[in-house]
Amino acid sequence: MRMPVDIQFPLEPFNTLVKNGTAGQIIQEILGDLKPEAAYFAARDGRRGGTLVLDISEASGLPAVAEPFFLRFNASVSFHPCMTPEDLGKAGLEGLGNKYK
Repeated sequence: MRMPVDIQFPLEPFNTLVKNGTAGQIIQEILGDLKPEAAYFAARDGRRGGTLVLDISEASGLPAVAEPFFLRFNASVSFHPCMTPEDLGKAGLEGLGNKYK
């Protein structure tokens, strides 16, 4: 299932990793392992953040995504399952609408 994954990096240890020159290398290593379809990084609410788009086929794959960010950055990670337009077309919305009028 395709999922946007939001990451919030606290100022520490990220500031220290930037100062010692390893933050970018660590992020590249994690991205190399995860192979996201897309990756975007930006400031959010006064802190560093990022959004990855990943295809995660089973719930058992969630720790492999979150743990590197938890362990290396003390980051917060949020998963947002989503659908493509084709997925939405298969969802049976018409039937649900009739059932739950």
